Amino acid sequence: MFDFRTKYPEKCITAEQALEMVKSNDVITVGMASAEPNEFLMKLHTIADRVRDVTITSSLATVQAPYITDFLRYQNAFRIDSWFYSGQLRALQHTGRISFIPNHLHLAGFKRNAAVKTNIFVCSASMPTEEGVMLSCSNVYEMEMVKTADIVILEVSPNIPHTAGDHLVSYEDVDYIIESDYFLPAIPDAAPNEKDREIGRHIAELVNDGDCLQIGIGGIPNAVCEFLSDKKDLGVHTEMMTTGIMRLMKKGVVTNRKKTIYPGVSVCCFGMGTQELYEYMHNNPQICIKAGSWANDPNVIGQNDNQVSINTSIEVDLTGQCCSESLGHIQFSGTGGQADTAIGAQISKNGRSFIALYSTAMVKNPNTGEREEISKIVPLLKPGAAVSLSRNDVDYVVTEYGAVRLRGLTIEERARRLISIAH
Repeated sequence: MFDFRTKYPEKCITAEQALEMVKSNDVITVGMASAEPNEFLMKLHTIADRVRDVTITSSLATVQAPYITDFLRYQNAFRIDSWFYSGQLRALQHTGRISFIPNHLHLAGFKRNAAVKTNIFVCSASMPTEEGVMLSCSNVYEMEMVKTADIVILEVSPNIPHTAGDHLVSYEDVDYIIESDYFLPAIPDAAPNEKDREIGRHIAELVNDGDCLQIGIGGIPNAVCEFLSDKKDLGVHTEMMTTGIMRLMKKGVVTNRKKTIYPGVSVCCFGMGTQELYEYMHNNPQICIKAGSWANDPNVIGQNDNQVSINTSIEVDLTGQCCSESLGHIQFSGTGGQADTAIGAQISKNGRSFIALYSTAMVKNPNTGEREEISKIVPLLKPGAAVSLSRNDVDYVVTEYGAVRLRGLTIEERARRLISIAH
């Protein structure tokens, strides 16, 4: 039995002491998005003069730390491998010291561990209890790293919520603890524009009372949530717990009463949104954070009847191929759980998958420098474009002009339908 009063203090160190453990050529994996370790990353640059080629493996980097905001200065010391690019990483691709890890979210940790050994894992966590330390807002790959990393360091803060789920780390599996008092990174809600609302309305019309939702973040997902306000008894089995989902839960629209698996509970892999969302997640038994390897497994998702998956894309060709993560050959974001959830929803009894995008975009002409309008439904994807969702796995595609279903159709029929919702 762990002696909390005497053993816990023995594990506590400072961020500076943690950084002393880092050696050249180490691989450091950090928690995803809202679970990034603020103290460790904010001071990481201070060891740049004594290390070389330390790899930071991350997903959706959010902490505005000097090692990344002043990366050109420290790039000999660090390189970054990422499962999902944030704006910070997009801007640094030209350095040649940042590289993307292709993945499906439910296999991200498993495949990374099979390829690369993590020397140090660092993640944020809620305040410890006598039972252990809760990873709090993400279990996409984090528990897999706890089990395989040489050194496990958790940063705890009283401002990080305690959440239900399978992400309780026993003290025997924690090597060191850094105490802090920071808040999780909050991201404001994207206000839907008119196109978002048109797309949201089209999707909401195809969502029925009692359906089980997977939905992300941004203008289009927020618009969908607005138009779902008059639905009844919706459920949630999603990759990401968002502020939009929280609002549906508070309104009583989401009850999870008719879910097939985990009835009465909203299931997710991680949460990220406003401070209001984090406060709502704190000690809330109606939200359960499950391992990404389980919650995002298409075969698990498909066990929910009436599962609805709602994702966005950058570009769709006339056969139905969806490029949702790159601008041609330039990495923009990541695959994340798009294929996981889209395929899972179609395995589901009465399930549906939606890919949403604007019909056009304003882009800069490389020759003239002028911004011009181009179509996002195209005969051919841009050279080098990553296919995030294959044409074999697409179901509905939605623009502001309507929703069309491609599942089971020929390429000729798909092209005709997609043209009908193009600009």
